[in-house]
Amino acid sequence: MVRLPANEPIPDRLKNAYLSILDPIVGLSTKLNLHPNTFTTVGFLTSCIASYVIVASASLRLAACLILVSGIFDTVDGKLARHSGKTSKFGALYDSTMDRYSEFILFLGMAFHFIKSGWYLTSVAVAVGLGGSLMVSYVRARAESLGFECKVGLLQRAERLLLLGLGGLIHISTLVTAIWIIAVMSNLTAIHRIIHVWKEDRKKERFHHEK
Repeated sequence: MVRLPANEPIPDRLKNAYLSILDPIVGLSTKLNLHPNTFTTVGFLTSCIASYVIVASASLRLAACLILVSGIFDTVDGKLARHSGKTSKFGALYDSTMDRYSEFILFLGMAFHFIKSGWYLTSVAVAVGLGGSLMVSYVRARAESLGFECKVGLLQRAERLLLLGLGGLIHISTLVTAIWIIAVMSNLTAIHRIIHVWKEDRKKERFHHEK
């Protein structure tokens, strides 16, 4: 069996550099007493606008920029919640729910665009990618509700948004390539997480038997 790497594809150095760039925004938002849920909502609305732009075929690059911007809002809301001490169970639920709706609306817009353009096979890939993306999040949520740590896998939400955003900025062909990568790798990531939890569960069982 091929072993999927547990480490995330974006190096910690790049992640830390990206997060440090957002520090001034987080600091200013804290001073202005802005609530993290505000950024969650704005990020969701930005995804809706990006989906509309894709459907309207107005500008693929504009839609790609909006996708990347929505990813920034998605990062800021969690960072602001921790920095301002405004973390809450509802905030976590709201953030996760809006993230899922954002992805659903983005993929729906892309599916509509490719069907309208006659790219039917690509629209199938969009549907498969949406299913995989939702399953990646679901498996983690379900695993964590059962007491397992489950952050492994190659294609988490940040990577998916980055692929779509950069793919759309370059060319329609690179966007299609990004969609196919997401269709395959998101489902592999979900399977990877299931296998990871299975292994962790077996470890716990062996530990209890040895006791």
